[in-house]
Amino acid sequence: MQATATLSSKFQISIPKQVRDEQHWQAGQEFVFVPKGKGVLVMPVPALQDLAGIARGARKDGYRDRKDRT
Repeated sequence: MQATATLSSKFQISIPKQVRDEQHWQAGQEFVFVPKGKGVLVMPVPALQDLAGIARGARKDGYRDRKDRT
């Protein structure tokens, strides 16, 4: 899929319908912009309930904390 959009004079971009439909993005959804070289990665911010349990089974030992740093 290749879709393009034009930056408006108010610095707004309309996301093409083809992209919105394929990604299941909805009006009012929050996004994060991650700089990547000369571009930017646009990703939806996950809902808090979607993050529940993602670290299940993670090791609790052998990690570094702020107090370990010099």
